[in-house]
Amino acid sequence: MVKMTRIDSPSALEHYRRAIKEKRAKYVKTVSVCGGTGCQAHECGAVYEALRAALDENGLAKTVELRQTGCHGFCEMGPLMVIQPSGIFYKKVSPEDIENIVEASLKGNKVVEELVYEDPVSGEDIKKESQIPFYKKQKRLLMSMNGKIDPCNIEDYLAQDGYSALVKTLFEMEPTEVIDEVENAGLRGRGGAGVPTASKWKAARKAIARDGIKYVLCNADEGDPGAYMDRSLLEGNPHAVLEGMIIGAYAIGANEGYIYVRHEYPLAVDNLLVAIDQARELNLLGDDILGSGFSFDINVSIGGGAFVCGESTALMASIEGRIGEPRVKHIHTAEKGLYQRPTNLNNVETWANVSLIINQGAAKYKRVGTKNSTGTKIFSLVGAINNTGLVEVPMGITLREIIYDIGGGVPKGKKFKAVQTGGPSGGCLPESLLDTPVDFDRLYDVGSMMGSGGMIVMDEGTCMVDIARYFVDFLCDESCGKCVPCREGLKQMLYIIEDITEGRGTLEQLDLLKELAEVMRDTSLCGLGQTAANPVLSTLEYFENEYLEHIKMKKCRAGVCKSLITFNINPKKCTGCMRCRKACPVGAIKGKKKEAHIIVQEKCEKCGICFEVCEYKAVVRK
Repeated sequence: MVKMTRIDSPSALEHYRRAIKEKRAKYVKTVSVCGGTGCQAHECGAVYEALRAALDENGLAKTVELRQTGCHGFCEMGPLMVIQPSGIFYKKVSPEDIENIVEASLKGNKVVEELVYEDPVSGEDIKKESQIPFYKKQKRLLMSMNGKIDPCNIEDYLAQDGYSALVKTLFEMEPTEVIDEVENAGLRGRGGAGVPTASKWKAARKAIARDGIKYVLCNADEGDPGAYMDRSLLEGNPHAVLEGMIIGAYAIGANEGYIYVRHEYPLAVDNLLVAIDQARELNLLGDDILGSGFSFDINVSIGGGAFVCGESTALMASIEGRIGEPRVKHIHTAEKGLYQRPTNLNNVETWANVSLIINQGAAKYKRVGTKNSTGTKIFSLVGAINNTGLVEVPMGITLREIIYDIGGGVPKGKKFKAVQTGGPSGGCLPESLLDTPVDFDRLYDVGSMMGSGGMIVMDEGTCMVDIARYFVDFLCDESCGKCVPCREGLKQMLYIIEDITEGRGTLEQLDLLKELAEVMRDTSLCGLGQTAANPVLSTLEYFENEYLEHIKMKKCRAGVCKSLITFNINPKKCTGCMRCRKACPVGAIKGKKKEAHIIVQEKCEKCGICFEVCEYKAVVRK
């Protein structure tokens, strides 16, 4: 690294930036190894260390730059490696592969064929990252930086012209001009509700602080099941979030900020703390930033993991050291928020967009997306999908394009059934709505929401009544219990859905379930209770036939609700191969080898293992 010293002017920062770029001009190749949480689970650290040792042993350390980066997105294929400038993409790399990679791709310009991506549709071997279908339809404005920088090395961010937006803001723009630029760009909050960012900034700037103190907060309390967009941005590109917060603080007139992170995100916290320390050391954070006269600093607050603390006032209560409960917003947090002072809160992805807008201008930024939903959105694509991972797409792309063109469709030849957007607060949308454009307004129109960006794909083996039960059960545990509609309404909804899944449901209960959901939506104190009914209401609207089958026919077509299913063995198909008997965990299957087996119903726990292992389709699920 170039020796870091305090920087007191824009010209000094540019001099430092040039020195970094000149130092790196000697490298002819760059290798980026994904170091996100997903790849860490596949021992990417061992791959990185093996490659570092190999570069030293082969005398390549002075010509090949090695970098451990944040998440590249294609988590299904980790550990990932990308070699530039050729763009060679290797998947599922192990330490044993390093010798071949060094000989073929670093000493020469050849490709290790067995490590390249094979398209499951065409069977074609694809050598370059940009040509892989998973990446092809994406618009990676924020996520692309994850593959280019080491999050623990501020020089990497500066080499990519990081903090240039901050310089422009502090030395060329008035605070109101910054807000106008964000407003003209049409940036809407990426945390769920889609509130125009500039309107929140205007309110916070206008608010009068009794002692001159205002706060800027970043919500990184990402609690939706299956969602990890904010985690990956903080892990891979923390400086983009810091830069956005400093710019926002300048526009609002705040001098202190907090980033509220879930305690389940240790790597994100570690990388964030390193980034903050390095920014302070260079005078990009703290007193008199870059000699501009503007001072702003950031603290990190680690939450206890309560889902409700994603709500703004509950988050603020948690930072203050109190129980994370929401409060009635008779007075908006822009006027009285954290410690009863004017406060602005945006989520991780919103802040990361700010420097992009300042650098390229509002006009260029809003060319991507739709009229009322500009820019891109990052989604975590999980569930019954071939290509799981993080995808960044332009607003207005359809659900079908995300699921099939990027996600590769549903695995194992199964049929698509539904997709849930927006996490526990979102709705479940059927196949007939796959051509719905993904933006704030269209998703709301069809009974779902953007949310923070979780997207869970479900196949024909999913029971939609059970899905509603799962999310209501989750929210029952996560409700703070402060208001009656949410606390009691969720419990009663859960009782009704459990009755339906266990064969005790009635048609009268179905009407009551809908009524409860609507009352909760209209009367709950905070967003958790107001949106908790979405999974119920959307499944009732689009999958009512499954509810009716459970109630009238005592049948679960997906074979998920144990109380409504039985397993039997067809003696005409059973060969007595013994596979099901050996696999049964409770010894409920009886029979001799090469003779038809039977299932003892009193012992059967309806786990379905016998159904899954039978190669002759002799096990029948009813």
